[in-house]
Amino acid sequence: MTAASSMPSKHHRQVVLDTETTGINPKEGHKIIEIGCVELVNRRLTQNRFHVYLNPNREIDAGAIEVHGITNEFLRDKPSFADIVDDFMRFTQGAELIIHNAPFDVGFLNHELAQLPNETRSVESNSTVFDTLAYARKKHPGARNSLDALCKRYGIDNSHRDLHGALLDAEILADVYLIMTGGQASLLDENEEMRTAEQHQLVRLSADRPKLKVIGCSEEELASHRQRLEKIAKVSGDCLWLRE
Repeated sequence: MTAASSMPSKHHRQVVLDTETTGINPKEGHKIIEIGCVELVNRRLTQNRFHVYLNPNREIDAGAIEVHGITNEFLRDKPSFADIVDDFMRFTQGAELIIHNAPFDVGFLNHELAQLPNETRSVESNSTVFDTLAYARKKHPGARNSLDALCKRYGIDNSHRDLHGALLDAEILADVYLIMTGGQASLLDENEEMRTAEQHQLVRLSADRPKLKVIGCSEEELASHRQRLEKIAKVSGDCLWLRE
């Protein structure tokens, strides 16, 4: 598996990926039962998704069901990995995969690929991989770096995550990744900003115009604002607006 050793360039396509499985070890016959992917282009989340549930043709470990809540009955009418492999490989082809604890998911995906007759592809031949867990351990040595711990550290709301789910976890990981590696890119790219500037001429307001009405903040709004600044300070270690 190729893992990025430094922060990747922001001008390319990335796919944030997560899987759910029947158990821990594919060498013991465990299989993938859910794949969830969300797309980032130029570090912006798009509406492009890949999400499937899979019939593993084996029983799910009870401990795994406790983690993700996916049951054997639910998966009985779902497609097999072989049924969706071409769609999955097309979706991820040429992208950088963003995965938390990448050896786990990549190991399962490669094991599934190896079980298919005449299949020569691997995750590494199709994509590159960025392991957010390895990156977090270097960035926060000695700290807990589970997805839940990173959500808490970076102030990301994951209260709706009662159980693990591949698509939900991929969406949460996308938020974590963007903050952890430097924040989301500007909503406008450089060309759009230049076009916007060219389209609008500077307009100077008359000196005789009525004075603008100033509306003060309520105590409640001020308290809410301070809570927000304190949250920023907790995440970043400092907040300029809280300095006396």
